[in-house]
Amino acid sequence: MKEKELKRLTKLKEIEKELYEKGFKNICGIDEAGRGPLAGPVVVAGVIMPQDSMIEGVNDSKKVSEKKREKLYDLILDEAISYSVAIIGQDVIDDINILQATKQGVTQVVEGLDVKPDLIVIDALNHINTKGIPYNSIIKGDAKCYNIAAASIIAKVTRDRIMREWDSIYPQYGFIQHKGYGTAKHIEAIKQYGLCPIHRRSFTKNII
Repeated sequence: MKEKELKRLTKLKEIEKELYEKGFKNICGIDEAGRGPLAGPVVVAGVIMPQDSMIEGVNDSKKVSEKKREKLYDLILDEAISYSVAIIGQDVIDDINILQATKQGVTQVVEGLDVKPDLIVIDALNHINTKGIPYNSIIKGDAKCYNIAAASIIAKVTRDRIMREWDSIYPQYGFIQHKGYGTAKHIEAIKQYGLCPIHRRSFTKNII
């Protein structure tokens, strides 16, 4: 590993280092993908990485290419002490709103872990049900905290794979390109073809 990357990863692990020094052992990072799109689910992922984990390239998923994320996904899961993923569909998002749907996903992720964490670190969410496990909410946590960054990659890859599958069923919308986000081409397709079953009705009221 190059010195520059080692320095970057060491900095990304500073928050966890302080927490390990305070006596926390299993720290679970939680992040989501898909709060903003017009279509598809929101995916929440949680992962507990070993204290000495230093996977080259782990970063906020938005800063990593799709091809690199796919490789990192496998490396993260191979090393993870425990991980869990929750997929909350567009019907639930429309019913209870995206914030509550994301929080519901967080609770499901915590319930799905087969190793109970001592502490959860999460990207900028508060008032969540973590089943009694203490949590630290960190603004822009996916860019500041190794475990959250790892979770962001798991969530993003999982969601992208789902959207690629939907693209094969509804190719006219171009989901493979924009993954459901509100690009000009996506909005144009909605106006031309109307909504499909995976569109979030609460997000598309002003389009059709």
